[in-house]
Order: sequence, then structure tokens, then C-alpha cells
Amino acid sequence: MPSRDDSPARRLTRCALLTAIALTIFMAEAQLPPPVPIPGVKLGLANIVTVYAMYLLGPGDTLMILFARVFLGAVFSGQMSTLLYSLGGGAACYLSMLVLRRIFTKRQLWLCSPMAAVCHNLGQLAVAAGVMRTWAVLAYLPYLVLAAVCAGTFTGLCAQFLIAQLEKSGKK
Repeated sequence: MPSRDDSPARRLTRCALLTAIALTIFMAEAQLPPPVPIPGVKLGLANIVTVYAMYLLGPGDTLMILFARVFLGAVFSGQMSTLLYSLGGGAACYLSMLVLRRIFTKRQLWLCSPMAAVCHNLGQLAVAAGVMRTWAVLAYLPYLVLAAVCAGTFTGLCAQFLIAQLEKSGKK
């Protein structure tokens, strides 16, 4: 018999709450002006939840949270055309984090997150190249890599701090 801590209802509730938090952060960030005048560059603060989930809940729950946030974010923002880009970036980021979580510990999220952010941007550029049928979009690559390293380091530090604080309080 499953313990109270790993019951299906508790797991589903945790995933739903994390999805709601990530979606709220995503929608709030969408209201902010872009940090730099380069298309597609943003902080990606909702990824704090994704990194947290990957390291504490595991790949299955993280995938559910990520896809729910991406789909609902497209629906709520009214930008269904961005769904492909978000899915491409999210899938690349997710796959990279599957590998990186075997290499980096919870205390090294500040290293894992920027690498995953770079993969996210590569996934989005691959989708853009496919949609636009040109590799010219790769001209953005140096700018996106720099932005991904900066934003990814920030989100990784935030997730690392969150996990440390929750473990300290015994509520992870």
C-alpha cells in the first residue's frame, strides 16, 4: 500500500500546483518588456519550476508539468503559433536535462540550467529553420547562447536556492 507521501492524489496535486505556478510566472513574464531588443530573448522564469521538478520529482512528472505549461501558456496568451517553438525548445531542454541530472547534483543547478537553456534555444532555432525553410535564423545563435547562459544561470541559481530552502524547512 502506498504511503501518504507518494499517493497518486498527492502526486497529481503537486504536479497541478507546480504547473499553475509555472503558468502564472510565464503569464506574468509575458507582460514585461523584453530585457534586450532581440526577438525571442526572455528570462524564462517559469523554467525555475521545470528545473526544480526534474531534480526533485523526476523525469515523468517534469514532462507532464512542462507540456501542460507550454500548451496552456499558448492557449492563455492567445499565441497558438508559438506552440511549435515552445515545444521544440522545451523538448530539447528536457532531453538535455535528462542527461545533465546524471552529471550535476542539486548543488550544481547553476551549471546545469544554462546548458539546458542553450539547448532550449537550439531547439527553438531548429523549429524556426524548419518553419521558415532557411538556416538564416542561425544568425541569432551567438546572441541567444549568451542570453541563455545568463538567464539559465539565474534560473538555475533560483531553483538551487528554492530546493535548499525547502530542504532546510523539511518541505521539499
